[in-house]
Amino acid sequence: MISISGMSTLVALKLVDATEDKEQALLREEPEHARAIEHFLENISDVESVDDLMGDYELYSFVMKAYDLEDQIFGKAMMEKVLKSNIEEPDALINRLTDPRFKELYSAMGFGTDGEGNINTALRSWRNRVVEKYIDTQYVNDKTDENEALGTVLEFRRKAGEIETAFDILKDPEMSEFFRTILGLPTQMASLDIDRQAEMLTDRFDLETLKDPEEVEKLVRKYVAISDANSDFTSTNGAVQILSGVANSGSGSFLPVTIDIEAIAGFSGYKLR
Repeated sequence: MISISGMSTLVALKLVDATEDKEQALLREEPEHARAIEHFLENISDVESVDDLMGDYELYSFVMKAYDLEDQIFGKAMMEKVLKSNIEEPDALINRLTDPRFKELYSAMGFGTDGEGNINTALRSWRNRVVEKYIDTQYVNDKTDENEALGTVLEFRRKAGEIETAFDILKDPEMSEFFRTILGLPTQMASLDIDRQAEMLTDRFDLETLKDPEEVEKLVRKYVAISDANSDFTSTNGAVQILSGVANSGSGSFLPVTIDIEAIAGFSGYKLR
């Protein structure tokens, strides 16, 4: 894996765009991941229930890592209850969890009522998709460990097309941070009522633009420019104009951070469209 540690987010993104496919192929061949993939492909077709999955710790760990839930692997009892939930019931555990990763895993696995029955595991196409998801998740997480802003950009690219409402953004900490950054909204916004946060987002941004790949990339470049402007890489650049966000505690309103994006973009060697 090519190290991006110490690079500006702009340089790191350009490198990632040029090498991502090759790096993911190499990642798949690393012994740790190669063994995990082999075990998954050889054994997942025998899983016909949640109990079957929980009975094989390696399979359970693999799907948890694939759907970015490695930090929840220890909560095996809770995950069993999640996967056995009936999503049609409003008060089901799966519907009471706000972290979108749980629902993504639940939907992807596709177990039947009370966790019994599964036709997905017998399908080669499904198995291959989970393997691809596993590798992609490891790749993004590795890059995030080296450059958090780059990791947020990679996550945004992957999730942008699935965002339909402001609440889809607000339930995801990384997406919330991305949009607060590009819209110049302060972190204190997160303490407001969720409906008020949603209103602030929709007032300032047209979610329909996320259906346009060119607009998505435009937002990526804007986020990268601001992130680098707020880092040590360009903080001494005279073209960068940063005015601190000020919270008005009396009214509960905020003055957003203002940054001369065009100046930053020009300094960074590219133009924002």
